Amino acid sequence: MLYWVLKAVVGPILAVLWQPRAEGVHHVPRSGPAIMASNHLSAFDHFFGALPLRRKITFLAKQEYFTGTGAFGRVQRWFFRGVGTVPIDRSGGTAGEDALHAGLRALGHGRLLGIYPEGTRSPDGRLYRGKTGVARLVLRSRAPVIPMAMTNVDRIMSARRVVPRLGTRPGVRFGAPLDFSRYYGMEHDPLVLRAVTDEIMYTLMQMSGQEYVDRYAQEVKEERRQRSRAHRARDGTSGRPLPGESP
Repeated sequence: MLYWVLKAVVGPILAVLWQPRAEGVHHVPRSGPAIMASNHLSAFDHFFGALPLRRKITFLAKQEYFTGTGAFGRVQRWFFRGVGTVPIDRSGGTAGEDALHAGLRALGHGRLLGIYPEGTRSPDGRLYRGKTGVARLVLRSRAPVIPMAMTNVDRIMSARRVVPRLGTRPGVRFGAPLDFSRYYGMEHDPLVLRAVTDEIMYTLMQMSGQEYVDRYAQEVKEERRQRSRAHRARDGTSGRPLPGESP
């Protein structure tokens, strides 16, 4: 219920302030399960991706969104629980299986499941290597895969910004369903999982116009954090974090 209340209240505000573009909405099925595979530029992807749709998108999200403290933490928990986001614990060895089963449950209820194959926000606006969890989900569920490419959203709200920037028009492009039926029954083959994942990422690259980097985004973020810590230690000051240092 809260999802639709927030959409009714926040949606018109977003539409007036940023006039977002939407293309290919007809590719999203009107009923039944589907996997919405998206690039990940900003926390605002959740809003602008779902805004033009008449159906709710259930996103998988890190559990940290539900464990914050203080007033901000309470508001954050209220928001993510209200909109039906599924928390995933990424700290343990079973994180991948937990995410898989949570996604399968959502699809089993006929929902649209939003997933970011990169696993984290892009640190610099480029498209990074996808993790094969999305392929396991595709082959286990056999649900249609709708590529969802976000554009310009990072120019509104990057990881380092506190206040959204005006003057940029974001967009979302929904592509035609991707067919992976030729791989059904092969979800235990690592080469197949990589092939499915790479096809999804290649499609997102074509749709978004992003430069592709054949590395995991989380590795790049960690390298930047280490360089920033070394720089601060060398200078003997706290210094400013390098771009992309925050998760």
